[in-house]
Amino acid sequence: MKLWHVVGVAMMGVMGSGLAQEFGTIKLPPPETAGGMPLMQALKARQSSREFSSQPLPPQQLSNLLWAASGENRPDTGKRTAPSARDWREIDVHVITADGAYRYDAAGHALIKVADGDIRHLAGVQDFVATAPLNLVYVANFDRMSGASAEDKALYSATDTGFIAQNVYLYGASAGLAVVVRGLVDREALGAALGLGKHQRIILAQTVGYPAGGR
Repeated sequence: MKLWHVVGVAMMGVMGSGLAQEFGTIKLPPPETAGGMPLMQALKARQSSREFSSQPLPPQQLSNLLWAASGENRPDTGKRTAPSARDWREIDVHVITADGAYRYDAAGHALIKVADGDIRHLAGVQDFVATAPLNLVYVANFDRMSGASAEDKALYSATDTGFIAQNVYLYGASAGLAVVVRGLVDREALGAALGLGKHQRIILAQTVGYPAGGR
């Protein structure tokens, strides 16, 4: 499998997923932005699933998924596939796998490691969360929401998270993945594991993987 390198940084190791890991940063392969299911068919196929294969997503699939969720689709401005109120870009996508926990860097299309080890069991209370290959956790950074009242921070961070979660649902439908969005999370325990500060709040989580028995 081809390894994707961070420019100017020496490679330190390779994850089990086949991605090059360099000083805690994992460079994702470029997203495939052509093809896929037509939008109306994806809308028809969109659904929540709670049964997942334990098979990890390959690097290209993960790259496509994260770009669809909240990647840069206008690199000249840094704007993304999901809208953001007042262009705050306050929602960080955290990625939890059996290998560890990471924060998605949209500008670099890379993963930045934030926690070692398998903490999937902290990503939700349902049994399937601990064994599904991928859990996304949407974290609002309220310090980026300049000029917003507490009420507006709660409203717009939830709204912006919803846009991202729907992008994941539609990509999942197009790619034949099982997806479910979840609100039942021990936010205190997971926040501590992710190293979140008082200005950050977990809004929602979302589990993604191949359908059970599908691979």
